[in-house]
Amino acid sequence: MSERGADRVTDPAKKPATATATAADSADAIVAIPLRHPWRNVIAVVLLLGLAVFLLDAAQRPDYGWADVGKYIFDRRISQAAWVTLWLTIYAMVGAIVIGLLLAIMRLSPNPVLKSIAWLYIWIFRGTPVYVQLVFWGIVSLIYPVFTFGIPFTTPWATIPNGIFTNLFITAVIGLGLNEAAYMSEIVRAGLLSVDEGQAEASTALAMSWGQTMRYVVVPQAMKIIIPPTGNEVISMLKTTSLVAAIPLSVDLYGVSRGISAVTFTPVPLLIVASLWYLLFTSVLMVGQHFIEKRFSRGTGRLKAEKGAGTPGTTSTPTPAPTSGPAAPGGPGVARTPGAPLGNDFGGKG
Repeated sequence: MSERGADRVTDPAKKPATATATAADSADAIVAIPLRHPWRNVIAVVLLLGLAVFLLDAAQRPDYGWADVGKYIFDRRISQAAWVTLWLTIYAMVGAIVIGLLLAIMRLSPNPVLKSIAWLYIWIFRGTPVYVQLVFWGIVSLIYPVFTFGIPFTTPWATIPNGIFTNLFITAVIGLGLNEAAYMSEIVRAGLLSVDEGQAEASTALAMSWGQTMRYVVVPQAMKIIIPPTGNEVISMLKTTSLVAAIPLSVDLYGVSRGISAVTFTPVPLLIVASLWYLLFTSVLMVGQHFIEKRFSRGTGRLKAEKGAGTPGTTSTPTPAPTSGPAAPGGPGVARTPGAPLGNDFGGKG
């Protein structure tokens, strides 16, 4: 062993000095002082004052009819209409998700006919207003009073009365669901395309079928892309149900509140009542969306720091740096097996 190498291993006086300097440097870490932003505080105070002034003014204005709001907020007709709105949302979204999934698969299909039909469907239903579509579905029973099956220009094989579109609730569900399916198909397609193709290739190499690949590999990874916009579409669908008056269906929340206001001549209080019920449902949906997103985003975020690490006012003991050789007897440092790699081992799940 050379003289320089012997001094490095056997001289215990040099390593304590180095470790002490490292500990002193860590203890004297720079304390960052955040910049002051006085204008932010000024703007926040102005906004709060403006909100307080508006609330005080609205509470004193008789045109809002707060007494009527309290009278009709839990009215039996309003609560029943709220349930109708909720069921409209649920049925329409279930149908939209199913049809949207089929359209997404058709768009990703190598068959040009299926791909073209799916594109045409999405083009029509995304390119026309939902109110216009609902008006059309409302008059389908007049255009097609019966459904005939057979060869054109010959005697029909079967004739079925159009009893579907005479039911306004079913018509509303069909109209809302078909419109929403065009948007859901693009959401699902974007989620499926976000998964790397190598995942499917690796699944095929493991002798997994197409269904197993989609169920266990592709869909779980795509859900973190599909869930957030789907939650937004559910909330949007809840509010879009107010347009079913175009069919015309008047047993939903907005339709019933508008009918009551037409009789009592209190339009503003009934609008507030309907808005409060919509806010209740959307708030519940937003909370549910938050927990669903949290569930499907597990394992995709950054690792959280240990509890107490980096907290102002806490002192942490610095970890000595690994040495290039075995620690000197009695000296500070971390013992390392000769030949082991330097640095901390962050491999595996640790």
